[in-house]
Amino acid sequence: MKSDFHIHTYFSDGVYSPEKIVDTAIDVGLQVIALTDHDNVLSYKVAQDYIKKNNKPLELIKGVEINTLYKSYEVHILGYMMDTEDEDFKDLLKTQQNARIEQVNEIIDLLNKKEGIKIKLEDIKKQVAEGGSIGRPHIAKAITNVGGTGNVMEAYAKYIHEKSPVYVPRKTVSPQDAVEIIYEAGGIPVIAHPHDIDIAEDLIKELMTHGLRGIEAYHRKHSPACVEYFSSMAENLGLIVTGGSDFHAPNIMNGQIILGKNFVPEWIYDKLLEEKHRIDMAG
Repeated sequence: MKSDFHIHTYFSDGVYSPEKIVDTAIDVGLQVIALTDHDNVLSYKVAQDYIKKNNKPLELIKGVEINTLYKSYEVHILGYMMDTEDEDFKDLLKTQQNARIEQVNEIIDLLNKKEGIKIKLEDIKKQVAEGGSIGRPHIAKAITNVGGTGNVMEAYAKYIHEKSPVYVPRKTVSPQDAVEIIYEAGGIPVIAHPHDIDIAEDLIKELMTHGLRGIEAYHRKHSPACVEYFSSMAENLGLIVTGGSDFHAPNIMNGQIILGKNFVPEWIYDKLLEEKHRIDMAG
């Protein structure tokens, strides 16, 4: 099965609707996908309803990407096939959403007081679908839209980083908690794009004690050597390997759609299904 297990929609920081993702995925020859918006699962039902209503030839599995902090590291935890009605899982998403709103409000306040840049929460919320996850990309765009900077990259460079006097870190859950809650909800917790974390191996071993079951070895930022490194690590630790494009938007420079362009071996879907079966049997 040709697959892509890391895709974002406009329910977080992607630009496409779930319906547009479904059609695009089919156009590029994908057979199974997971929508993995940050800290919410709202796109799943929209996409699934669209697939059913229009008899689209695409399989959809439940996915999410939880943004967490560990020491000074931002660690993203992917979750697949969990029970999204599990109370602890729902509480996790609620906690994450509240932390996002709190962070954005504090940054808005500081931008106004220290920089004279006046943006409102509504300017940020309107950039995502209703109930979607707001965050740094949306703040940067709002700053640019009111003329605070010339472009989004400049907004990031000036205001959206730890050394900026107007930046406030998000009070997010730990990766240990995210992994545990996904696992307890019958899901498969996977560490996303571990190349970004220089303590990846130690952290992966630590997270395994909380239920981590996979490593995202295939990712558009991972070189072939990196894929090999994390695939070997997964094999040695008894974890599964997953992968995806981490698609947010078409490439602005050349208009290319990179959805599904990251080569994900067809056996990965089978391993995901096997792992889900194993977790269900253990539960």
